[in-house]
Amino acid sequence: MEKFGKSQPVKRVEDVRFLTGEGRYVDDIAPEGALFAFVFRAPVAHAVITGLDVAEARTAPGVHAVLTADDLKAAGITKSMSAQTVKNLDGSMGAAPRRPILAEERLRFVGEPVAFIVAETLDQARDAAELIDLSYDELPAKMDIQAGGAPLHAEAPDNVAFDWGMGDEAATDAAFAAAAHTVSLEVPDNRIIVNSLEPRGCYAEWEGERVHVSVGGQGVWAQKSEIAELLNIDAERVRVTNPDTGGGFGMKGFPYPEYALAAHAAKTVGKPVRWMSERTEAMLTDNAGRDLTSFAEFAFDENHKIIGYRVHTRCNLGAYNSMYAQFIQSQLFSRVLMGVYDVQATWLRVEGIYTNTTYVDAYRGAGRPEAIYVLERLIDRAARTLGVDPLELRRINFIKPDQFPYQNSTGELYDVGDFDKVLRRAELEADLAGFAARKEADAGQGLLRGLGLCYYIESILGDPSEGAKIAFNEDGTVSIYVGTQSTGQGHETVYAQFLSDQTGIPADQIFVVQGDSDQIAQGGGTGGSRSVTVQNTATLATVEVMTTAFTAFLADEMGVPASEISFDDERFRADGSNMTPTMLEVAELAREKGRDDLLSHAARATLPARSFPNGCHVSEVVIDPDTGVVSVDRYTVVDDFGNLINPMLAEGQVHGGVAQGIGQAISEHVVFDEQGQLLTASFMDYAMPRADGVPNISFTSEPVPSTANIMGMKGCGEAGTVGALAAVANAVQDALWEHGVRQADMPFTPLKVWELLNSEAIAAE
Repeated sequence: MEKFGKSQPVKRVEDVRFLTGEGRYVDDIAPEGALFAFVFRAPVAHAVITGLDVAEARTAPGVHAVLTADDLKAAGITKSMSAQTVKNLDGSMGAAPRRPILAEERLRFVGEPVAFIVAETLDQARDAAELIDLSYDELPAKMDIQAGGAPLHAEAPDNVAFDWGMGDEAATDAAFAAAAHTVSLEVPDNRIIVNSLEPRGCYAEWEGERVHVSVGGQGVWAQKSEIAELLNIDAERVRVTNPDTGGGFGMKGFPYPEYALAAHAAKTVGKPVRWMSERTEAMLTDNAGRDLTSFAEFAFDENHKIIGYRVHTRCNLGAYNSMYAQFIQSQLFSRVLMGVYDVQATWLRVEGIYTNTTYVDAYRGAGRPEAIYVLERLIDRAARTLGVDPLELRRINFIKPDQFPYQNSTGELYDVGDFDKVLRRAELEADLAGFAARKEADAGQGLLRGLGLCYYIESILGDPSEGAKIAFNEDGTVSIYVGTQSTGQGHETVYAQFLSDQTGIPADQIFVVQGDSDQIAQGGGTGGSRSVTVQNTATLATVEVMTTAFTAFLADEMGVPASEISFDDERFRADGSNMTPTMLEVAELAREKGRDDLLSHAARATLPARSFPNGCHVSEVVIDPDTGVVSVDRYTVVDDFGNLINPMLAEGQVHGGVAQGIGQAISEHVVFDEQGQLLTASFMDYAMPRADGVPNISFTSEPVPSTANIMGMKGCGEAGTVGALAAVANAVQDALWEHGVRQADMPFTPLKVWELLNSEAIAAE
């Protein structure tokens, strides 16, 4: 490990800035004198627009512009938001209805943008919105995720966006026909809102023929290409920057209408324009997560070995395809469909359904938590149904160490793994041997204690290529330009730490530059737990380029052949020379010699394969049967992240992910009424996890280094959430099982749990 990083728990350098109010978020840095934008949004979920009168709003005090779909069309802006589609089972492509920047002809969800108002102050823009006269004929709202209902788009008459499948259906059917035992379970996965600490926002300003759009996001290049496409201008005329970003979670990685609208509005009014979402606005319009229901089945042989796995999932896409929704809800789901189990006969079918709600495709770990949640809830049910110890059932079906590299039935090639080793460590760290005593003690106080387990695996996704540039500055500092984007993960610390480890340059003299499409020509942004693995691989490639260039330069200075010069991660050395310069000293010497070409070095690298972080989560919950309140009392995580660059940051990522998982499992839940109105549109009604609901989380690293990258790393950003959902849910189910409750689904709110425990009494009344 010494060669590729010293694995030190270095504290985050950026935290001082954030905690002392010195963060530079998009709303902090908008240009002085920028006008304020406010979005007038659809008040109903489904309707035909019969009239839109903005004349009075345009003459309101302070108003500079009110843009509608007709205004965009008149300006030549006619393209719709981009979106990927997938192939249906019959070979056709999934539906691709137009998703306008501003509503055209119809309203399709509450909160859909209808008009974009620009004024001197935000209050004036809000007041002008009150003067807009929108008339419409309301239509029935489609709210369930079954085929049929009032159609949203002509391209999808049954509201089915896509019907996609993977695996061998015939072989899976044959396995079920031959099975000694079969187990099935319907697994709902409740819809959740992202609720990043900083809502979405942007500002836009024109500099001659170029537009600069600053966005709180997860990368600049997808935003740059989308804005250029929508405005119908060359991409080189668009500069996108990401300042500090207060949380992303996948949701901020996508283009949204407001960014292109701000850019066009700034050109229309001839001044910079700023827009910032309010919290309820964000709850209505940010891409949400989960909201799917799966019917899952296992087929077992007589030895409790899984011989077949079949899943039929229906997922909510919202009113339109967002950029990656079809892809995420189908193919990403399938990446880890089989988890850590050795099963060859599988069949997955995913149907995407349009509904009159906002888009659904993003929340930390989109695709992976959903798949693992289904799988681990089903294996827990199987253990109960078959009367098998849940740890033993997993061990029977684990892919064994000597089977790697292992290609699962969905085509993923796992490079390495030792799942039983991790499980054994989790059994020890969680003190499973003491569970019975803890349960008995709680029972003596009238409380119910349950134990839940989840063994997860996830596939590191996103662009496998990334670049890095290292520049030596005149003041003696070093800048490293990266193609990923920090949204709170600690990139400024870990990238500087890693470069310092490889070069000997003091970390406090290294500054990370990110989020500027003018300074960084290409990058994959942040998402899919890719950042540290791909970015540090690119840094290694850049250090190699730099070392080679410096070595050639030093051959003359040291008076020895370049082949005799070595670099030991701190200094260049050669027998026969008393010069032992550091990287900084070589750069300064090159500057003195007029070799400016040696002051900047860049390289790109591509990972040869994905890595597969995995681990075991063990949760213990305590339930008060009188109130239905569920408390997570103990939580243990043992993860295989491969080699760690900064264990402290990895543990922090896990803690955050587990807290998110606990939030979804126990309290978070989106509720719409039958007309498509969001009832959980504020923190008065939408229950986020709180500090007193999250226990101390035990974290242990049990690494099996990956062979998919030179550092042996595996991503960790989404792992906490991937494992937490099923661990908590299985613990609640365990506590309720002996009281006759056979189906317990998230979220485990006090009312729901109380009703489950008292369902027979309620029925009798």
